[in-house]
Amino acid sequence: MKKLIYLFLCFFLIGSLSFTNSCKKDNKIKGCTDLNAQNYDATAEENDGSCTYIGKYVIWYDKTASEGLISNNSTSLIFYIGSTPVDTIATSVYWTEAPECDATGTVSITEDLGKVKSKAYALSVVDQAGNEYMNSIAINFEANTCVQFQLVWTAKKKMTTKMSFTR
Repeated sequence: MKKLIYLFLCFFLIGSLSFTNSCKKDNKIKGCTDLNAQNYDATAEENDGSCTYIGKYVIWYDKTASEGLISNNSTSLIFYIGSTPVDTIATSVYWTEAPECDATGTVSITEDLGKVKSKAYALSVVDQAGNEYMNSIAINFEANTCVQFQLVWTAKKKMTTKMSFTR
């Protein structure tokens, strides 16, 4: 009988402890804890997976490229991400150095990356007559990063690229 009472008490204590632990509340503030996210929450103590990101590109070309495009009878360039036109600019517009992201008069592209920190897209560049200068080249948007993407005119009347990154 003693053994039965001890056994009953043991089950009762184990059950009580399990119930008590299962009722404890987690008082941590949940939210986005990634500093690189658009929705960073400085008060969050625990990441809840809600972080969202954007990436940026600023596309530019210098005087040599501008003159090459004009000599090729191009008056404007149309920039596509996938099949969506995102910007148009006159070929007579050029920069002497890499512009800042979102600078006035630049080809600035911002992409919503959702919950991923990096996402690849296809960039195409055509002129007003449909002549392709770049056809679906892969560009990678990174969270909280601005890529300065230079179009460079080559002797073969084609364009190539150079990139630099800023945060």
